[in-house]
Amino acid sequence: MSLGTILLIVVMLMLIGVIPTWPHSRTWGYGPSGWVSLILTIVIVLLLMGRL
Repeated sequence: MSLGTILLIVVMLMLIGVIPTWPHSRTWGYGPSGWVSLILTIVIVLLLMGRL
């Protein structure tokens, strides 16, 4: 597996992990998922450009 594929899998797992469905994370709002979505978008753009 290439580094880009591994990075994409890790970021997608992070995206699933920040969904505010558990009681301890309900007050977090959209903060964590917004950051992870931004990172995921950057990784996808870099993969499409061939930089990763």
